[in-house]
Amino acid sequence: MIWLLTFVIVFGGAIASRAQEIDVTPLPPVEVPDSTTESSPPRQTPERALGTNGSGAVLRALDKVSGETVDVAINVGQQAQVFELSVNLSQCRYPVDNESGDAFAYLVIQDRDEEKFAGWMIASSPALNALDHARYDIWVLRCTTS
Repeated sequence: MIWLLTFVIVFGGAIASRAQEIDVTPLPPVEVPDSTTESSPPRQTPERALGTNGSGAVLRALDKVSGETVDVAINVGQQAQVFELSVNLSQCRYPVDNESGDAFAYLVIQDRDEEKFAGWMIASSPALNALDHARYDIWVLRCTTS
């Protein structure tokens, strides 16, 4: 053990004395383009950013025990029974340009009068805000239009 300590002290100092020096050169400043030029992308108006309201939503549900999946169409303001869960849809929105695109829906999901989920679910990122249930998974597929 003593020979190891001696080795570290003797050769450790030799290694430290051979360390390289690094020259640091600052980068030139970055020019920010003027926001009034035509080459900049158009800014989204609040109406465009929020999307359009759909008349309902299509949800997919999975029973993790049996492996059964079902697709459920539900209208805004209505309630649907999915397996043993009660699902209320308050709102479904989608991008103006793309009706079948990235839908997001506000859902309230209850299991035997106990609220299990209340919030926005996003079709393109179902795991971002997911239902936390031991047996069932529910996620949004798309909004429906009238």
